[in-house]
Amino acid sequence: MKRYIRVIIFTFILFAGGNAIAQVELVPVGNSVYDFLKRMQVKGIVTEFNSAMLPISRDEVGAMLLKVETARQKLSGVDRDMLEDYMAEFEYDARRTIKNNPQLFQGNFNSDYVFGNKKQKHVYDYADSSASFFLDATGMLTYRQSRGDSIGSNQISLGEIGFRARGTFYNTVGYYLRVSNGQKLKGDVSDVLFAANTDPKLKGNTKFVNEKKNFDTYEGYLRYQTKTNWLAVTVGKEALTNGFGYIDKMFLSTNTVPFSFIKLDLKYKALSYTFLYGSLKGDSLGVDIPNKTIAMHRVDLHAAENFRLGIYESIIISSTPFSFTYLNPVSFLISADLNSGTDETTKNNALMGIDFEYVPVKTLAFQGTLLIDDLNLATLGSHKQSDLYGDENKFGYQIGAYWTDAFTLPALTLSMEYTRLDPFTYSHRSNKNGYTNWDMPLGHKLQPNSDEVAMRLNWAVTNRIKLDFIYQHQRSGGGYLLDSLGKVIYNYGGDINRGDHDYVLDNKFLMGNKLDRDIFTLGILVEPIKQYYLEFKANYNIQNLWYAGKTTRDFYFFMTGYVDF
Repeated sequence: MKRYIRVIIFTFILFAGGNAIAQVELVPVGNSVYDFLKRMQVKGIVTEFNSAMLPISRDEVGAMLLKVETARQKLSGVDRDMLEDYMAEFEYDARRTIKNNPQLFQGNFNSDYVFGNKKQKHVYDYADSSASFFLDATGMLTYRQSRGDSIGSNQISLGEIGFRARGTFYNTVGYYLRVSNGQKLKGDVSDVLFAANTDPKLKGNTKFVNEKKNFDTYEGYLRYQTKTNWLAVTVGKEALTNGFGYIDKMFLSTNTVPFSFIKLDLKYKALSYTFLYGSLKGDSLGVDIPNKTIAMHRVDLHAAENFRLGIYESIIISSTPFSFTYLNPVSFLISADLNSGTDETTKNNALMGIDFEYVPVKTLAFQGTLLIDDLNLATLGSHKQSDLYGDENKFGYQIGAYWTDAFTLPALTLSMEYTRLDPFTYSHRSNKNGYTNWDMPLGHKLQPNSDEVAMRLNWAVTNRIKLDFIYQHQRSGGGYLLDSLGKVIYNYGGDINRGDHDYVLDNKFLMGNKLDRDIFTLGILVEPIKQYYLEFKANYNIQNLWYAGKTTRDFYFFMTGYVDF
């Protein structure tokens, strides 16, 4: 086995050139090291960390962990233990050695290769002056159940196995591939629908939703990065986030599944720029949209050590599978769209926004975000029902606060956030160009014509026991007014996938069928042995349907065991 892997690596090396020092591949956005680095950033230890544009390279993460290590005396005991775990996980990225990384396929096998509790384990690893290669295996068993007025009573068990291969050639070219295959072990059709509706990974999997049995997922990319990291180009499929939101993000979030893209990143001192062109899965009232794409720009300015500013713009296109008009990385997308030559200037869905983060004192940060959807200065502030385009102006905004080591408790983080979305925000008149992927939001999970007050408590009790509690209070308006034949007359703008009829009414906030939600989510993550995990998640949702005069209550619970090495 070891011999065959060396042959594969040597074959790859024939097509590259340089000197292998940096690890160019990215750290997935779900890695908990980002939570750790965020706390270190707000505490003033790694002020260069930018949580508004993830993921970043393993080399960058390794460098920041080394910087944290130089400030060990400032850390609590829990943070020092967490740092030790992350230094083991990112040993090669930070120290350029794999001597302390046990691997399954090597001589003199002992139990530490499987059950060691201090070092980062791999199925196989290899590194020399020209290349690195890491092979890991993953496995998961999960039991999920629900009960409630709208979600019903369900029980389902799922199993999943997979592998992950990554590495870097000659300090400039990184590669990554994660593949998994899963299967329903127990459950019927309604249980499958419950699982899909409570897990984006399953909802965005055609095989699982249609066949009601199996599912498979993958991410993979090839990434080129210059040695000084002033330029990087990534081509592939990987989860991305964009925005400063502490509980949920307005621009790009993890509320949907990863999509394929080409991405360009440029950095110069305090300024960074990102361009992205990607392919989305579209749907319009049950009709598949085969050519839905997204183009996106973002500029970030690290104006001061404690202040960052970002400007974002994006456009969703479904009329053509490919266009150089939107592929141009140096353009203003909204202007490019308006001058594309089409007779209909509202054909595509353009959004823009601005956000900032300010850290006034150590351990405390504030962020603000403004999202602009379909700005029309000529009708800004118009409330005339007779004005056909009086509803083109749609806004969303978010303000948030982040306090780490809250209440003097080490590694306890308190986040609070208020988010508001005007009617029809993120949606589009044609229904084809909603700001969605697989019918799930690319941005904030909140539906349009809603607002939310959210609070999150995240506490690392120890380096191996972590608690996460989120409370959300939401107010929403929505629904439709139908004629006697069931045809929509009025749409109150509360559904991200239904943007039609937005010009019929004077769209006032919370108009239509009013409801409130109180959502409680508790997560517990235990790592009894390094890289072996037990995870528990419970969600309780109370909906007050004021328009119907009733209240619904729903509860679901996940219990998952997984291994990752």
